[in-house]
Amino acid sequence: MKYALQSTVLGLLILGISAKAPNWEGSDTNPPTNQDWPYYGGNKAGNRYSSLSQINLQNVKNLKVAWTFDAAGADGQAGRPLEIQCQPIVINGILYGLTPMLKVFAVDAGTGKQRWLFDPFKNKSPRFNQSRGVMYWESRDGGPGTDKRILYSAGSTLYALNALTGEPVAGFGQNGEVDLREGLQDESKRDLSKLSVTSTTPGVIYKDILVLGSAVSEQGDAAPGHVRGFDIRTGKVRWVFHTIPQPGEKGYETWPKDAYKRIGGANNWAGMVLDEKRGTVYFGTGSPSVDFYGGIRAGQNLYSDCILALNAETGNMQWFYQTIHHDLWDRDLPCPPNLVTVKHNGKTVDAVAQTTKDGLVYVLNRDTGESLFPVEERQVPTSPALPGEVPWPTQKFPTKPAPFARQVFTEADITNRTPEAHAFVKAKFLKTRSGDKFMPPSLEGTLFFGIGGGAEWGGNASDPQGILYQNSNEMVWDLRMSDLAARNAEIASKGKTLYQANCMACHGPDRKGSGQEYPSLIDLGKRLSGQEINAVLRSGRGRMPSFQHLSDQDRFTLVRYLLNADTKTPEPKPAESQDQHNAPVLTGTNEKVDFPYIPPYINNGYTRFFDPDGYPAVKPPWGTLNAIDLNTGEYLWRVPLGEFPELTKKGVPITGTENYGGPIVTAGGLVFIAGTKDERIRAFDKKTGKVVWEYQLPAGGFATPITYQVGQKQYVVIAAGGVKNGHKPGGSYIAFALP
Repeated sequence: MKYALQSTVLGLLILGISAKAPNWEGSDTNPPTNQDWPYYGGNKAGNRYSSLSQINLQNVKNLKVAWTFDAAGADGQAGRPLEIQCQPIVINGILYGLTPMLKVFAVDAGTGKQRWLFDPFKNKSPRFNQSRGVMYWESRDGGPGTDKRILYSAGSTLYALNALTGEPVAGFGQNGEVDLREGLQDESKRDLSKLSVTSTTPGVIYKDILVLGSAVSEQGDAAPGHVRGFDIRTGKVRWVFHTIPQPGEKGYETWPKDAYKRIGGANNWAGMVLDEKRGTVYFGTGSPSVDFYGGIRAGQNLYSDCILALNAETGNMQWFYQTIHHDLWDRDLPCPPNLVTVKHNGKTVDAVAQTTKDGLVYVLNRDTGESLFPVEERQVPTSPALPGEVPWPTQKFPTKPAPFARQVFTEADITNRTPEAHAFVKAKFLKTRSGDKFMPPSLEGTLFFGIGGGAEWGGNASDPQGILYQNSNEMVWDLRMSDLAARNAEIASKGKTLYQANCMACHGPDRKGSGQEYPSLIDLGKRLSGQEINAVLRSGRGRMPSFQHLSDQDRFTLVRYLLNADTKTPEPKPAESQDQHNAPVLTGTNEKVDFPYIPPYINNGYTRFFDPDGYPAVKPPWGTLNAIDLNTGEYLWRVPLGEFPELTKKGVPITGTENYGGPIVTAGGLVFIAGTKDERIRAFDKKTGKVVWEYQLPAGGFATPITYQVGQKQYVVIAAGGVKNGHKPGGSYIAFALP
């Protein structure tokens, strides 16, 4: 297979690769002394592409560690083992990133020497969350007094810092801080101050407007997922786009009456990209609350699970494209789209490429939102469904490119790693529903692909030839719904046992505690959300240690027990259209629904399906890296990503592993990616998919690398934070360069 011909020069101009100043347009010849990585995703188009070629196919084998920055050490004695998902940025030779405890640091990009450190929780209680990076802005005068800022979020606060000193910018909000709940208010009686609103992924900056999404609860206490434009100088909200429409707005009719007052979510948590010439921001949204049961939100549910194009200056919608109608499977759009230019039917087309959790690729015209390849709207199962549920009767099926992950779990997919593993998985398979990716969730249970990828938050990379490089997971999930009353009885029993084993020694058998040192846990749900309690269990706080020894499911159960011991607070999640149909009859439109909404059916806590030895329940590959030609929709190559060394030693071919983090691609002919369970970073030949270099990291690199040039030397940097899914903790940023 060969690359479709396309102008490299045109592609580079569209990519707008940056050097000393964020708007520099790079080229492969005579690169400047410095070339930055100024945005999350490398450039505003989110291509994760660099025109640097000092490190290339011929010499990548000589890469060595150039410097290391101990980000966990910067957190000090109070630091806890938290993962790092941050992709740092580099501006004018300074690298900006995040520590495990969400402190911002600035280091010399050529040496790793620290310049400054900012602690957002210095005088307040910490509210930890995943955070994938920071944003940079400078005023356009360019003189000696140029205003240069770093903007990022920690907990429910948006911060603006002086990029040279790390000091808060006094004129931004209140002493450099803006509450992320600003702009979410409506006439409902929801007390937003009690709701969890964070921002896990950087937004984009257009002129003097910061466009930002949010991460919210996925349960009945979810805040609205509106997208907002903030004034970059003052922090004031300039505009709001309602992802759950309000009266008089297009799409309001796709929900029950006044749904926006009681339903949250439909949020952009995965990030966005910007076409600066068009003044348009593109992004995907997630599912509405609650996951897996939509009894109070019958309808198509715009603008959940949509690819959206908004005017960056006004927030006005230009077009939308819904990928999942009435989402019952948590199929959020999990990563920022990628702005590409391709050859289609003999014409050059500016396009938006969006990948999904179920392994699909949508390639849409950037101006109209129309698909460049055929997409079929097919009938899907609507029964049996849970009582009160009204599944949408059709869903989209792109015919090209082909899916980069399996779509359904069949008997032929059952692992044959050992006879015992095969028998175990087959027994489960035969008594659990499978066979259609759109089967409504049920009490009987469903085995399916899709919650943890296909694609995930790490996203993808593309080069000027229109080739998309996407890593993928092949993990089966075991979803089983439960009647809330029956589940609460089970939770009460197991949760009490977990409480007695882990909490009672400090907080007492009656949960009353013993003063300030060991506070009372009675009415805990009135002080903290389920997500916040789970974060404390994972990371610790003050004298309280981290409870990393508990599984996600056990933490889920313990939090449910602590909340439901006193109240009916909804259970927390652990961790983390242009088509017109005859809408089904909407139910519940005249019913009174309180907030927080307590669904009658709940899920079993996001459970992966493993064999008895802890390996995925399906045949390999369990993780892949794919090269897809978006000009033609054809695959150039597909290879396993990651390995289990103990299986390789037994002669098992490379299996791939579950992977989190994304790739970058360079003019040197390389694709760099970490993210695998074997805790390595690798370089692949971008034309063949062959591994040409790898390095064993001190901890898992569950983040996306960057590359840049300082002082005539090209560097590749990855955050090796570890921790995710039971891995050992790390906490360092590692830079590689040629000797």
